[in-house]
Amino acid sequence: MNVIDQTATGRETLVDPFGRTIRYLRVSVTDRCDFRCHYCMSEDMTFLPKRDVLSLEELSRLCRIFVGLGTRKIRLTGGEPLVRKGITNLIADIGQHLSTGELDELTLTTNGSQLAAKARELVDHGIRRINVSLDTLDPDKFRAITRWGEIGPVLAGIDAALAAGLKIKINTVAVKDFNEDEYERLVAFAHERGMEMTLIETMPLGEIGGERADQYLPLSAVRERLERRWTLTDVDRTTGGPARYVRVEETGGLVGFITPMTHNFCESCNRVRLTCTGTLYMCLGQDDSVDLRSVLRASPDDDAPLIEAVRGAVARKPKGHDFVIDRAIGDSVLRRHMNTTGG
Repeated sequence: MNVIDQTATGRETLVDPFGRTIRYLRVSVTDRCDFRCHYCMSEDMTFLPKRDVLSLEELSRLCRIFVGLGTRKIRLTGGEPLVRKGITNLIADIGQHLSTGELDELTLTTNGSQLAAKARELVDHGIRRINVSLDTLDPDKFRAITRWGEIGPVLAGIDAALAAGLKIKINTVAVKDFNEDEYERLVAFAHERGMEMTLIETMPLGEIGGERADQYLPLSAVRERLERRWTLTDVDRTTGGPARYVRVEETGGLVGFITPMTHNFCESCNRVRLTCTGTLYMCLGQDDSVDLRSVLRASPDDDAPLIEAVRGAVARKPKGHDFVIDRAIGDSVLRRHMNTTGG
């Protein structure tokens, strides 16, 4: 199938070889983070030198290219996106596409550590909805999973974001023998504050100093646990991502399940991922990628080579990922860590 299509308005869109229209770009603006969560990074990380990282202007240009090719949603990720110096300038630049109607949504995923200081600026530049990663409400367990983080600033950041008018979805990674006794508490915490919650299966990305099988917990088991307390009703709802949602009848709130291991979401995948080095990954669970940085820097005044490079990348998008976590055969682990592509 041709990767170039036209919308009813004549605007170009990108369609992959399996007929999926690519409308969603996730952009990792930095590989750096102020936490070292066990399922995401090793404790002793080596981060990229500045010369390898795209400038904010380069990131803005690439986002403009994607918007011109039919992208309707952009999510900024990291690492931790809010530790990137000047990040609100980038948000303001991309946010201009919201005012023109070319972009439907600009959002981000954050660990919440910087939210108290940045929430108002996010709203001022067009962000209306964010995801906050939060795997436990216990201060000691929070410090353990992040290796040195403190939960206080994260909770304060959530309060500040809600006060600023941001809608929040809490993202929780289900980690075996770590937060299994907290899912009900986390759901109640989110729903009492008018927030949604999404539970996520751990994925085999990067060497983390342990065996993935020791962390992995299928969300089917988590749902069974939640159903002992609450009535869960499947709902036909999407935010453009891979979550499948249920409504908790007793709270009226929503819980999403992202299940790359037990039930992959590849058949409806509408996204590609851009790293802070300008590497474009067509699939989170595959290593095939395209180097856009070299094209970008070789053609500072000509977008045509970049457009062709993006088209060529989408033409190679695979049907799905090959994640495996099995103690008997070993993990199917990709070398890059989660902070490289932002999940």
